[in-house]
Amino acid sequence: MKICIYFLAFAGLIGTATAQIPHYEITGKIEGAEGVTFILRKNVNGKIINVNSATVTDGILKIIGGKVEYPEQVNLVTLNKKMEIEKVLSFYLENTNISITGNLDSLGKAKITGSKTQDEFRSYLDSLTPLNRKYAELNKKYQNVNLLGNLKKSSQIQIQLDSLENDMIKVQKDFVKNNPASFAAASVIGSMINYLKPSEIESYLNALDANVAKTIKIKELKERVAILKKVEIGQKATDFTLNDPDGKPVSLSSKIGPKLLLIDFWAAWCGPCRAENPNIVKLYKEFKSEGFDILGVSLDQVKADWLEAIADDKLTWTHVSDLQFWNSAAAKLYSVNSIPANFLLDNNGIIVAKNLRGEALYSKVKELLNTK
Repeated sequence: MKICIYFLAFAGLIGTATAQIPHYEITGKIEGAEGVTFILRKNVNGKIINVNSATVTDGILKIIGGKVEYPEQVNLVTLNKKMEIEKVLSFYLENTNISITGNLDSLGKAKITGSKTQDEFRSYLDSLTPLNRKYAELNKKYQNVNLLGNLKKSSQIQIQLDSLENDMIKVQKDFVKNNPASFAAASVIGSMINYLKPSEIESYLNALDANVAKTIKIKELKERVAILKKVEIGQKATDFTLNDPDGKPVSLSSKIGPKLLLIDFWAAWCGPCRAENPNIVKLYKEFKSEGFDILGVSLDQVKADWLEAIADDKLTWTHVSDLQFWNSAAAKLYSVNSIPANFLLDNNGIIVAKNLRGEALYSKVKELLNTK
């Protein structure tokens, strides 16, 4: 009898130990999703990895997985028959019970509870929401004014947009400074990387808690900072070669000179890029006879869309693309992860300015060309 008691007690200990092994459990109550299969995915070094999946049964989505090394951002997605993503919900996955409540039609707005890191990130996003709304409204006005060719008004709006961007960056900086042990800090730093100097980004990375600093996301950011240092103002632009619309290879080095060259990263699908194009057209017409040239680098995927945008916007300078979207070789070389983006080079291929728009770009080109 004692043997049976000891055995049962031992079995109970094993069951308790198993239950206590760190792991994640996701329980979802998503209206309108009966029979829908959800896939849990993450992005590692630009590669999409399927982590887990489950189908909604009797109104409940249940995903039970193993241990995750640390909290990391994942996407819960639904796919159609063509394996195209239809609905997406992003959140932080960690070793805890995570609850998702919402509606399939508005999956991105579903309520998520149970993840401390997600709560921290949600608080950060909420603090940005009013600024994002103002920015979206102003940017819409900026695009409309540009289409009308009112450069004076667009310049005034650009000043307001720049001020809002500074306010948004302050919110981001404050979050990272106040939350060095939060695994959400990596995403926030990543959103600042195109606005701050590499040395400043590096200082934020170096101030993070040791557990956060060893994550893959932080390692990726450090690699990007290393690239950004190579494309800072004062550095010699790295050469690359891409094909023009006729399939002929064009190198950056072949376009440098005689005075100034603008490398303009854009795409037909990019609204802000298309809104900025009238300013660049004006710039090119006014200064091309003074030694100013442009090399347009498109992040398009569909050649027909690219060519149509070139024609519609009357972009009469040299254009190149490998039609690889965000995997564009040139974009990776220059650490471009948002567009429009640009780099202004002198006749020696030295970067003299970057990411200027509207009146700021016009004034800089005029200043460097020494025109009256």
